[in-house]
Amino acid sequence: MSEAIKHECGLAFIRLRKPFSYYQQQYGTVFYGLNKLYLLMEKQHNRGQDGAGIATVKLNTEPGVPFMHRLRSSAPQAIGDIFGKVREEIDEIEKYQPEITKYPGLMKGHMRFLGELMMGHLRYATQGKNNVELCHPFVRYNTVPARNLSIAGNFNLVNADELFKFVNVDPGETHRNSDLAAMLEVVHHFLCKEDEVRQNGLDVKKILKDAFSMFDGGYHVCGLLGSGDSFVIRDGHGIRPSYYYVNDEVIVAASERAAIRTAFNVGENEVLELMPGNALIVKENGEYSIEQILEPKERKACSFERIYFSRGNDEKIYKERSRLGYNLAERVLSDINNDLKNTIFSFIPNTAEIAFYGMIKGLEDYLNKIKVERIVSWGKDFDEEKLTEMVNRRIRIDKIAIKDVKMRTFITADTSRNEMVQHVYDITYGTVRPGVDTLVVIDDSIVRGTTLRESIIKMLDRLGPKRIIIVSSAPQIRYPDCYGIDMSKMGDFVAFQAAIALLKDHGKEHILQEAYGLCNELQRTNTLHAQNVVRNIYKPFTTEQISAKIAEIITPKGIGAKVDVIYQSIESLHQACPNNLGDWYFTGNYPTPGGNRVVNKAFMNFMEGKNERGY
Repeated sequence: MSEAIKHECGLAFIRLRKPFSYYQQQYGTVFYGLNKLYLLMEKQHNRGQDGAGIATVKLNTEPGVPFMHRLRSSAPQAIGDIFGKVREEIDEIEKYQPEITKYPGLMKGHMRFLGELMMGHLRYATQGKNNVELCHPFVRYNTVPARNLSIAGNFNLVNADELFKFVNVDPGETHRNSDLAAMLEVVHHFLCKEDEVRQNGLDVKKILKDAFSMFDGGYHVCGLLGSGDSFVIRDGHGIRPSYYYVNDEVIVAASERAAIRTAFNVGENEVLELMPGNALIVKENGEYSIEQILEPKERKACSFERIYFSRGNDEKIYKERSRLGYNLAERVLSDINNDLKNTIFSFIPNTAEIAFYGMIKGLEDYLNKIKVERIVSWGKDFDEEKLTEMVNRRIRIDKIAIKDVKMRTFITADTSRNEMVQHVYDITYGTVRPGVDTLVVIDDSIVRGTTLRESIIKMLDRLGPKRIIIVSSAPQIRYPDCYGIDMSKMGDFVAFQAAIALLKDHGKEHILQEAYGLCNELQRTNTLHAQNVVRNIYKPFTTEQISAKIAEIITPKGIGAKVDVIYQSIESLHQACPNNLGDWYFTGNYPTPGGNRVVNKAFMNFMEGKNERGY
């Protein structure tokens, strides 16, 4: 994505089902589980840049011996920082007892993070400040062993205030905006209630039913209990992704299928999807079950996972991203009047590359069809030179844009951003015939349009193309997200800016005031969740009109080339990603009532000039 939005968080869970001595004998190391946890986290590193954390639980410890441990970091290389500290602890133990790693029982007793239950988390700061105190996992300690609880997840909740009130907890300034803190308190509340009435083990399923029925949002959550039980749970709409793998040695869960496949070298069909509303519950003795916790709801798995967030090395995601590009080929051909001879195709590095390959495949299919038709139409009226020229026609492909990754951290200061953002990308000179060629450049999506306007289009125009067409593999992003992506300010969306501009162009500014008035009335009656009022702002205009206005907005002054924008259609998105139909950012069809409340609140903030989140 040329202008990155915040990623989803990443989650990793491992339950060792054998004694540590088994892994020592089978794999030559007592650190088998920790090594796999590290791998799972690194293979999902695309999902977290703001911090990381791990938590472990040791089983069957003596009374009074600490058994639940946590380590978090907000360092620039947080995973390396965490496991570096784990390594330092191992080195310190070995300094005095060089042979200790050969004795798994002793290692377990001496090393804090050598536990049978392990959880890892990669954080993007979608709520709260980016500091180590807000990194997952969160822990609730208690003198009663079974009431100790550690939780981490990939999620947002939109009803955190109500949850804190339910448990009568004042979270303090640091955690006031933390949905994880709210979730932790609620789960711990029901955990304690359950522990009060149970003498022979906890009913984890009941705890989850009581607690998670109260949460409004999308989530993939893992919890470790002091009793030795653990769980992984997914929201009822399946908004956030969740996968698991089980054999006789381990039980594993993660946010991405490919991470599990790589870390454990297993086939695609061996890694299963945790279905919406279900929980993977692992008992203290290592037995597990898949339990339905929430009533089945309409599946609304996040389509942005397929477009952008998840790594493209999952074979299903690779095919879907390729299909997203393929579906755009026909529209692109129409827009360039099928003039492939004078058109160069490229992508904005690097996450749009798979969609680019798909678009090229669609263009090649068209070109090959034309070749066959032309050759057949000649009959016998051709020679070797004419045939060779036709057969050798190719789609013109060049790597036009080069991202200078060294610039990224330097330009984050707001004072210099507008000037320096122009140099995040550089161009390949000599690729375009000035005044002749059209440049078609594909990106994953267009969120704000700032990088396009301030950097990319200016850069591409230096090559002298006759025309620049920006192609988005995603539809127009019109509405905020409240289920894990950091997109909640209406004024940030270039599609919303375009709709506002069109209302002004057509003398329909009254629609804004009417929508604002309706939001205020809904808020007064405590029904802000009842409908998505912001749809009324887009309703007067076609998708094409909004796309044309977006092209105007992202065109800098003094540009010689004509700039156009092509978006994926909603229908083509669903066709490419049939199992991930969560499309509220594009359509406004939120799966939970909290979504409507967030979009309306975000609009009210915009109208009132408040630069703050809608949740």
